[in-house]
Amino acid sequence: MAFNQAQLDKITALAKSYGATRLILFGSAHEHPEAARDIDLACDGVPGWKLYELAARLEDEINVPLDLIPLTPPNRFTQMIERRGRRLI
Repeated sequence: MAFNQAQLDKITALAKSYGATRLILFGSAHEHPEAARDIDLACDGVPGWKLYELAARLEDEINVPLDLIPLTPPNRFTQMIERRGRRLI
C-alpha cells in the first residue's frame, strides 16, 4: 500500500480541526512509504477520548489502517518518535 501527499494533507487538516498541536509520522509509512501497510502517527493536543475519535475518523476518511498514539506523557518511545519521525504539525 502506498499513500500520497493528498492523504497526508487530509490527515493534517483533520488533526488540526481536532486541536492537534503536534503530529508526527513515523514507522514504515515514514521510512518506506512504498511498502507501508498502515500509517503510524503520534499526536499531541487532542485530549482523552477525542484522540480515539480522531483515529477512527482518520481511518474512515483516508481508508487506510492507522495507529495513532499520544505524545504526552513523554517516554522513551515517544522521544524516539520525535527524533526520527516526520513532523506534519
